[in-house]
Amino acid sequence: MPTLLIKNARCVATFDHHDPQQARELVNASIFIQGNRIAFVGPTAGLPPEALAADEVIDARQHLVTPGLVNTHHHMYQSLTKAIPSTQNAELFGWLQGLYPIWAGLTPEMVRVSTQVAMAELMLSGCTTSSDHLYIYPNGVRLDDSIEAAQQIGMRFVASRGSMSVGQSQGGLPPDSVVEREDFILKDTQRLIEQYHDASHGAMLNIAAAPCSPFSVSRELMRESALLARSFKGQGVRLHTHLAENDHDIAYSREKFNCTPAEYAQDLGWLGADVWHAHCVKLDDAGISLFAASRTGVAHCPCSNMRLASGIAPIRRMLNVGVPVGLGVDGCASNDAAHMVNEARQALLLARVGRAMQPPEVRTLPNGDRRTFFGCDLGPTEMTARDVLGMATRGGAQVLGRDHDIGHIAVGMCADLALFDLGTLGFAGGAVHDPVGALLLCASPQADYTVIDGRVVVRKGQLTTLDLGPVVERHNALAIQLAMGV
Repeated sequence: MPTLLIKNARCVATFDHHDPQQARELVNASIFIQGNRIAFVGPTAGLPPEALAADEVIDARQHLVTPGLVNTHHHMYQSLTKAIPSTQNAELFGWLQGLYPIWAGLTPEMVRVSTQVAMAELMLSGCTTSSDHLYIYPNGVRLDDSIEAAQQIGMRFVASRGSMSVGQSQGGLPPDSVVEREDFILKDTQRLIEQYHDASHGAMLNIAAAPCSPFSVSRELMRESALLARSFKGQGVRLHTHLAENDHDIAYSREKFNCTPAEYAQDLGWLGADVWHAHCVKLDDAGISLFAASRTGVAHCPCSNMRLASGIAPIRRMLNVGVPVGLGVDGCASNDAAHMVNEARQALLLARVGRAMQPPEVRTLPNGDRRTFFGCDLGPTEMTARDVLGMATRGGAQVLGRDHDIGHIAVGMCADLALFDLGTLGFAGGAVHDPVGALLLCASPQADYTVIDGRVVVRKGQLTTLDLGPVVERHNALAIQLAMGV
């Protein structure tokens, strides 16, 4: 089997403990990879003899090595509609209503090309695993188009079979022209699971059942999707949707279902360790408790939440009570980027701002005294660099049900790694003090190397699996075609 040696790394941030503050950070260490798994991680002096004859050796003397970053929520087709002028200043519902008619023109080629562009951007930022939530299927589009694109570019992929079934005529948000029949949705979801889902260790492809949102599908589809996914017992088929994204989302749930989004999810069987919800900006304390008790995951999307003015998700409260939390770049049309290090940096900064905006809180001290604390009392300690990098790696793996084989660096884990060159300008004056902190605080760098399943897919900042020039050129032409409705 092919072998790869990453030698003399300046720092290896392993995230080999569920508490990021207790994970090992190894100095001047090496990683030996056999096939698609890590065979050794530790001091270079302890390398096994066979490592010295590795097929490829990467000199990592000035590199920080992290686990491959894990993106838990995306809409890759939206890379075709970045920065559309009419939607730049809209909130969620208005933004969707402005884009649904444009997305109705999607074609299979557009989905394939946009998926590769989105994945290339992710891989160049050190991301090795990504989910994608494709929920609109006009003009013969199928989830198979995304899957084919992922297989060509070499990314580890959780392909979510999204859906919309309740159009405007039935009180939903999307136009009737872009919704599907529920019997077909369920049948196609079953087909995809049976055809593509891989439950084995190191799988490159998983399928999830993913009705889009409470305002675009029926209660029946939510229930039936959960039953379908769970009928594949022991196969790790997961459930995904949007939940509690903004105030309008909350109001819709109250008006249509007479409950909060978390209560809605509970009623429909959408809580559990096999479920993750995107955003959860407006999840209240009762909802957080439900998520913690059931080990329901959350995909935190700070850039999108800011772009659409949705609010600041209570991530520290979730983490404190044990809710699994990963990071997601969300759709390129509500983020306008797919850069995982930047997403982590924004999560770090936004949590601190959010804490400072909290109202005063009266607490009882251990000696019995009562004292008023203001939101900024926790300030910068609300979220640390290691907290957010932990969410971007091990946390994301847990949310996707893959913490047994990806998300941290240890012997036997999949060889998914990101290497960042600490000698570049953005790290100057920072990496000399703390390479891990500098990754989040000083810069939003591109990866110098990205390794997926033991394969070098980014080398010296260049994608190795695809010639990006022609792909980007075609992508731009298709973006214009889509926006013009040609």
